[in-house]
Amino acid sequence: MAALGWLTPRRRSATARSVLAGEAAAEAARKSSLLTDESLLPTEAEEPAFPVTGDDRAAAFFDLDNTVMQGAAIFHFGRGLYKRKFFQRRELTRFAWQQAWFRLAGVEDPEHMQDARDSALSIVKGHRVSELMSIGEEIYDEYMADRIWPGTRALAQAHLDAGQKVWLVTAAPVETATIIARRLGLTGALGTVAESVDGVYTGRLVGEPLHGPAKAEAVRALAAAEGLDLERCAAYSDSHNDIPMLSLVGHPYAINPDTKLRKHARALDWRLRDYRTGRKAAKVGIPAAAGVGALAGGTAAAVAMHRRRR
Repeated sequence: MAALGWLTPRRRSATARSVLAGEAAAEAARKSSLLTDESLLPTEAEEPAFPVTGDDRAAAFFDLDNTVMQGAAIFHFGRGLYKRKFFQRRELTRFAWQQAWFRLAGVEDPEHMQDARDSALSIVKGHRVSELMSIGEEIYDEYMADRIWPGTRALAQAHLDAGQKVWLVTAAPVETATIIARRLGLTGALGTVAESVDGVYTGRLVGEPLHGPAKAEAVRALAAAEGLDLERCAAYSDSHNDIPMLSLVGHPYAINPDTKLRKHARALDWRLRDYRTGRKAAKVGIPAAAGVGALAGGTAAAVAMHRRRR
């Protein structure tokens, strides 16, 4: 009995310590389970969710060429028209050279811009708008559908899923841009408007091509009409020509950026995304994306000759 008496206090004492340990463990477990909620976990640089679900004063604006789609929409459209004998091979080569100039030369030469504009307008002059829209649907399936960047498409879908409107903003004809926007399930498109009378193209523009600063003005006007807060909106582009548009919104993104935009974006701490498998594609630009690599060499030589003349 003496031995039992000696053991009993130890057992009680051990039980008390066990209870204390158990309670402490339970409390620690409760706290640790609460911390599994990501909203309670401390982070060094926690970033708020974007896009913000339900923010109806926010929208997203996407450049088209080399941002949403590989290559230039106007060139793919031109290939489709050439296939349908709207113009001759000589005109296709000239048209491709004009479109490639902006990427290869890295400058916006007013003479070349005017020449490219006149060439495109001469192709559609006298044709009905409805005819070009119908053909545009076919051309999208033939040349454009498989050139959409999946990464950029996912970004656009994130805005749509958040309940926001998503617009294409491009120098391409508004009819072509509208077809692409509809096929991708986007809200709509801002594009260059060609004049038509009684449903027939006149060969003239309404104003100027939607390029550079004109894009920013279009976005500003649409935002005012839609009651959007540009500081809550996002814009996406690959080109330094779109810096005015990107600077207009609170959430600018550089997508597959050219050298100048990449440098500008890094300086201002803008977000960057690059979905290309190689940087070379950005320099080759339209001819490579369109599958006419033979044209690239001749175009580069023409650029060099032009520079020497200047």
